[in-house]
Amino acid sequence: MADPAPRTTKGPCQYAETPDDPPARPVGLPFDPRHQQTWNTHVVLKTSHGKIMITLDAAKAPCTVQSFEHLILHRFYNGTNCHRLTAYPTLKVLQCGDPSGTGNGGPGYQYKDELPTDLPPVPDRPDRVYYPRGTLAMANAGPDTNGSQFFLVYADSILRPNYTVFGTIDEAGMAALDAIAAGGIQPTPEDPAPVDGAPALTADIQRACVHLFPLPFC
Repeated sequence: MADPAPRTTKGPCQYAETPDDPPARPVGLPFDPRHQQTWNTHVVLKTSHGKIMITLDAAKAPCTVQSFEHLILHRFYNGTNCHRLTAYPTLKVLQCGDPSGTGNGGPGYQYKDELPTDLPPVPDRPDRVYYPRGTLAMANAGPDTNGSQFFLVYADSILRPNYTVFGTIDEAGMAALDAIAAGGIQPTPEDPAPVDGAPALTADIQRACVHLFPLPFC
Protein backbone atom coordinates (compact mmCIF):
# COMPACT_ATOMS: atom_id res chain seq x y z
CA MET A 1 0.00 0.00 0.00
CA ALA A 2 1.32 3.43 -0.92
CA ASP A 3 2.10 5.88 1.83
CA PRO A 4 -0.61 8.51 2.38
CA ALA A 5 -0.01 11.88 0.77
CA PRO A 6 1.52 14.49 3.08
CA ARG A 7 -1.09 16.64 4.78
CA THR A 8 -1.43 20.31 3.85
CA THR A 9 -3.67 22.80 5.63
CA LYS A 10 -6.50 24.29 3.59
CA GLY A 11 -6.10 27.91 4.68
CA PRO A 12 -4.06 30.64 2.98
CA CYS A 13 -0.76 29.53 4.56
CA GLN A 14 -0.92 25.92 3.32
CA TYR A 15 1.40 24.48 5.94
CA ALA A 16 2.65 21.22 4.41
CA GLU A 17 4.06 18.13 6.11
CA THR A 18 7.61 17.14 5.18
CA PRO A 19 7.81 13.34 5.49
CA ASP A 20 11.44 13.32 4.40
CA ASP A 21 12.26 15.79 7.17
CA PRO A 22 10.39 14.56 10.27
CA PRO A 23 9.89 16.85 13.25
CA ALA A 24 12.63 17.26 15.84
CA ARG A 25 9.72 17.37 18.31
CA PRO A 26 6.15 16.39 17.39
CA VAL A 27 3.91 19.45 17.11
CA GLY A 28 1.47 18.81 14.26
CA LEU A 29 0.46 21.46 11.75
CA PRO A 30 -0.43 25.01 12.81
CA PHE A 31 -3.96 26.37 12.75
CA ASP A 32 -4.53 28.01 9.36
CA PRO A 33 -7.66 30.20 9.51
CA ARG A 34 -9.14 31.89 6.47
CA HIS A 35 -9.10 35.20 8.39
CA GLN A 36 -5.48 35.60 9.41
CA GLN A 37 -4.10 37.29 12.49
CA THR A 38 -3.17 40.92 11.83
CA TRP A 39 -2.50 42.24 15.34
CA ASN A 40 0.90 42.35 17.01
CA THR A 41 1.75 39.92 19.77
CA HIS A 42 4.76 39.73 22.03
CA VAL A 43 7.14 36.89 22.72
CA VAL A 44 9.60 36.44 25.55
CA LEU A 45 12.54 34.09 25.06
CA LYS A 46 13.90 33.34 28.50
CA THR A 47 17.56 32.56 27.78
CA SER A 48 20.64 31.68 29.77
CA HIS A 49 21.77 35.29 29.22
CA GLY A 50 18.55 37.06 30.09
CA LYS A 51 15.16 37.70 28.53
CA ILE A 52 14.82 38.55 24.85
CA MET A 53 11.52 40.36 24.27
CA ILE A 54 10.18 40.42 20.72
CA THR A 55 7.23 42.11 19.02
CA LEU A 56 5.76 39.92 16.27
CA ASP A 57 4.40 41.73 13.20
CA ALA A 58 1.45 39.65 11.99
CA ALA A 59 0.34 42.32 9.52
CA LYS A 60 3.53 41.76 7.49
CA ALA A 61 3.97 38.02 8.01
CA PRO A 62 0.77 36.37 9.27
CA CYS A 63 1.68 32.79 8.30
CA THR A 64 5.07 33.07 9.95
CA VAL A 65 3.66 34.57 13.14
CA GLN A 66 0.95 31.90 13.33
CA SER A 67 3.57 29.18 12.96
CA PHE A 68 5.94 30.74 15.49
CA GLU A 69 3.16 31.09 18.06
CA HIS A 70 2.08 27.49 17.38
CA LEU A 71 5.59 26.22 18.06
CA ILE A 72 5.91 28.28 21.23
CA LEU A 73 2.54 27.13 22.55
CA HIS A 74 3.60 23.50 21.91
CA ARG A 75 6.87 24.14 23.81
CA PHE A 76 8.93 23.33 20.74
CA TYR A 77 11.64 25.84 21.65
CA ASN A 78 11.83 25.14 25.39
CA GLY A 79 15.15 23.68 26.48
CA THR A 80 16.85 24.26 23.12
CA ASN A 81 20.11 25.97 22.28
CA CYS A 82 20.93 28.54 19.62
CA HIS A 83 23.38 26.58 17.52
CA ARG A 84 24.93 29.19 15.23
CA LEU A 85 26.56 32.59 15.65
CA THR A 86 28.04 34.52 12.74
CA ALA A 87 30.54 37.37 12.85
CA TYR A 88 31.22 38.09 9.19
CA PRO A 89 31.70 41.76 8.29
CA THR A 90 28.30 41.76 6.58
CA LEU A 91 26.42 39.06 8.52
CA LYS A 92 26.04 39.20 12.29
CA VAL A 93 23.23 36.95 13.53
CA LEU A 94 22.37 34.35 16.15
CA GLN A 95 20.43 31.40 14.72
CA CYS A 96 18.08 29.32 16.87
CA GLY A 97 15.07 27.06 16.58
CA ASP A 98 16.40 23.53 16.12
CA PRO A 99 15.83 21.23 19.12
CA SER A 100 18.42 18.80 17.74
CA GLY A 101 21.11 21.50 17.98
CA THR A 102 22.55 20.42 14.63
CA GLY A 103 21.11 23.05 12.32
CA ASN A 104 19.21 20.34 10.43
CA GLY A 105 16.12 19.90 12.62
CA GLY A 106 12.71 21.38 12.06
CA PRO A 107 9.00 21.05 12.91
CA GLY A 108 8.05 18.48 10.28
CA TYR A 109 6.33 21.01 8.03
CA GLN A 110 7.18 23.95 5.82
CA TYR A 111 5.35 26.96 4.41
CA LYS A 112 5.60 29.86 2.01
CA ASP A 113 7.83 32.91 2.21
CA GLU A 114 6.45 36.31 3.18
CA LEU A 115 9.38 38.32 1.92
CA PRO A 116 10.12 41.88 3.01
CA THR A 117 9.65 44.75 0.57
CA ASP A 118 10.65 47.68 2.77
CA LEU A 119 14.22 46.92 3.87
CA PRO A 120 16.86 49.58 3.10
CA PRO A 121 18.75 48.87 -0.15
CA VAL A 122 22.54 48.56 -0.22
CA PRO A 123 23.64 51.42 -2.52
CA ASP A 124 26.37 49.58 -4.45
CA ARG A 125 24.71 46.14 -4.42
CA PRO A 126 21.29 46.23 -6.10
CA ASP A 127 20.46 42.63 -5.19
CA ARG A 128 21.14 43.13 -1.46
CA VAL A 129 19.35 44.87 1.41
CA TYR A 130 20.11 45.70 5.01
CA TYR A 131 18.55 43.56 7.72
CA PRO A 132 18.80 46.09 10.57
CA ARG A 133 20.02 45.40 14.09
CA GLY A 134 17.12 44.11 16.16
CA THR A 135 15.42 42.23 13.31
CA LEU A 136 13.85 38.79 13.76
CA ALA A 137 13.73 36.75 10.55
CA MET A 138 13.24 33.17 9.38
CA ALA A 139 16.13 30.99 8.29
CA ASN A 140 15.43 28.74 5.31
CA ALA A 141 16.94 26.24 2.89
CA GLY A 142 15.58 27.90 -0.24
CA PRO A 143 12.29 29.38 -1.45
CA ASP A 144 9.20 28.44 0.60
CA THR A 145 11.05 26.16 3.04
CA ASN A 146 10.33 28.02 6.27
CA GLY A 147 10.08 25.78 9.32
CA SER A 148 11.18 26.49 12.88
CA GLN A 149 14.65 28.01 12.61
CA PHE A 150 15.01 31.77 12.93
CA PHE A 151 17.76 34.32 13.34
CA LEU A 152 18.22 37.40 15.51
CA VAL A 153 20.26 40.24 13.99
CA TYR A 154 22.69 41.83 16.48
CA ALA A 155 24.30 44.26 14.00
CA ASP A 156 23.16 45.58 10.61
CA SER A 157 23.63 42.76 8.09
CA ILE A 158 23.61 42.58 4.30
CA LEU A 159 21.59 39.81 2.65
CA ARG A 160 19.43 39.11 -0.34
CA PRO A 161 15.79 39.89 0.58
CA ASN A 162 15.07 36.15 0.72
CA TYR A 163 14.32 35.84 4.42
CA THR A 164 10.94 36.59 5.98
CA VAL A 165 11.06 39.37 8.57
CA PHE A 166 8.40 38.87 11.23
CA GLY A 167 9.42 40.80 14.32
CA THR A 168 11.69 43.19 16.18
CA ILE A 169 13.70 42.81 19.37
CA ASP A 170 13.43 45.45 22.09
CA GLU A 171 16.47 47.13 23.62
CA ALA A 172 16.40 45.02 26.78
CA GLY A 173 16.41 41.91 24.62
CA MET A 174 19.30 43.27 22.60
CA ALA A 175 21.40 43.41 25.77
CA ALA A 176 21.08 39.63 26.12
CA LEU A 177 21.83 39.14 22.43
CA ASP A 178 24.85 41.44 22.65
CA ALA A 179 26.21 39.43 25.58
CA ILE A 180 26.03 36.23 23.53
CA ALA A 181 27.66 37.90 20.52
CA ALA A 182 30.43 39.40 22.66
CA GLY A 183 31.43 35.90 23.77
CA GLY A 184 32.43 35.07 20.21
CA ILE A 185 32.38 31.77 18.38
CA GLN A 186 33.65 28.46 19.70
CA PRO A 187 37.08 27.71 18.19
CA THR A 188 37.78 24.32 16.67
CA PRO A 189 41.05 22.47 15.97
CA GLU A 190 40.54 23.24 12.28
CA ASP A 191 39.72 26.92 12.84
CA PRO A 192 41.05 28.63 15.97
CA ALA A 193 39.38 31.96 15.06
CA PRO A 194 36.07 31.14 13.36
CA VAL A 195 33.53 33.69 12.13
CA ASP A 196 30.69 31.15 11.87
CA GLY A 197 29.85 28.35 14.28
CA ALA A 198 28.55 27.50 17.71
CA PRO A 199 28.53 30.39 20.21
CA ALA A 200 31.41 30.19 22.69
CA LEU A 201 28.91 31.10 25.42
CA THR A 202 26.16 28.50 25.42
CA ALA A 203 22.94 30.26 24.39
CA ASP A 204 20.00 28.25 25.69
CA ILE A 205 16.32 29.10 25.26
CA GLN A 206 15.04 27.87 28.58
CA ARG A 207 11.45 28.83 27.88
CA ALA A 208 9.43 30.78 25.31
CA CYS A 209 6.10 32.50 25.99
CA VAL A 210 3.50 34.39 23.93
CA HIS A 211 1.63 37.43 25.28
CA LEU A 212 -0.91 39.78 23.76
CA PHE A 213 0.80 42.67 25.56
CA PRO A 214 4.49 43.25 26.33
CA LEU A 215 5.09 41.80 29.79
CA PRO A 216 8.38 41.58 31.71
CA PHE A 217 7.99 37.95 32.70
CA CYS A 218 7.81 34.51 31.13
